[in-house]
Amino acid sequence: MKRTPTAESGTTAAGKTGRARPARAIRTPGGLSVRTDVRSALVVLLLLAAVCAMSVILIGRGDFPMAPGDVVATLLGNGTAAQEFIVQELRLPRVLVGLLVGAALGVGGAVFQSISRNPLGSPDVIGFGQGATVGALSAIVVFQAGSAAVAGGAVVGGLLTGTGIYLLAWKRGVHGYRLVLIGIGVAAMLTAVNHYLITKASLIDATRAVLWMTGSLDGRDWAQVWPLLAVCAVLIPLALVYGRPLRMLEMGDDAAYALGVRVERTRLVLMGAAVLLVSVATAAAGPITFVALSAPQLARRLTRAPGPNLGPAAAMGALLLLVADWTATSAFGDRQLPAGVVTGVLGGCYLLWLLVTERKAGRI
Repeated sequence: MKRTPTAESGTTAAGKTGRARPARAIRTPGGLSVRTDVRSALVVLLLLAAVCAMSVILIGRGDFPMAPGDVVATLLGNGTAAQEFIVQELRLPRVLVGLLVGAALGVGGAVFQSISRNPLGSPDVIGFGQGATVGALSAIVVFQAGSAAVAGGAVVGGLLTGTGIYLLAWKRGVHGYRLVLIGIGVAAMLTAVNHYLITKASLIDATRAVLWMTGSLDGRDWAQVWPLLAVCAVLIPLALVYGRPLRMLEMGDDAAYALGVRVERTRLVLMGAAVLLVSVATAAAGPITFVALSAPQLARRLTRAPGPNLGPAAAMGALLLLVADWTATSAFGDRQLPAGVVTGVLGGCYLLWLLVTERKAGRI
């Protein structure tokens, strides 16, 4: 007889089975008490430290190399005029876009995996990335649009895809496996649409479309940073606020109702926030694959905590994308690869390992 997941056992369909650890209450000087898991907090701090270190390394790399000390001094306003220009105008925006895109994908993936209660419930798998790509390619191929319109097309395509999948998956609520299955079908159709658009494009537009589809941080500047920062500053805290109801949703709709959660309202808000995060991230850097799939799972394994682990997933997503960008620009000599190529190769290997692991555990 299969045991029903409970909050006490810490069992979820999206991750490993483990015994939940008691949270520790931390009291602030103002008398406010905050419950937190010590291991999860430590993991987040270590991941953020690794993100900062990798950011300094990336900023220091290039045709004009800089030592980590010089990078930090320049960021603090103590660099030379040449260093200020290189860091502030050329390299820092690229790193910030990578950090924000990774964090957005990590949170979006964690939300969808928790809602679907399935480790395969990732935006890469269930069609949201493909929908954003259709919007961007339509802007490139059909309208020969500029960069701003391409980004807008990606956001619109992602939102329309999210709305369509939600409506198709609705049947007295949104069941996790139904959401995943419908998303996989929609993803296949949208992939075919992307191929069709490329075949109908001129040589110049097709080259531009294929380059955008690889996903890259090359040439990113402050024009991509500010919109992405504004969206992340609003939607990531919103998702964190809904973290506790989201954890209850993992136990099933009936249990969440019994605990006082407004199930459909919570699900709709979180899905809307996740779709918009993924769409804006895709608009800023192209379709960076498998970060949304792997970041939440890796974060969950590090924290060993039940629940969506949104904070660790955001930090892990940022670290994964920065490491992928460093690998793409340094591991192959003078031949630099787009970051999306590295995440695709590594993420594909991770997906195969995840499928084998889930099959052995009897969950798929």
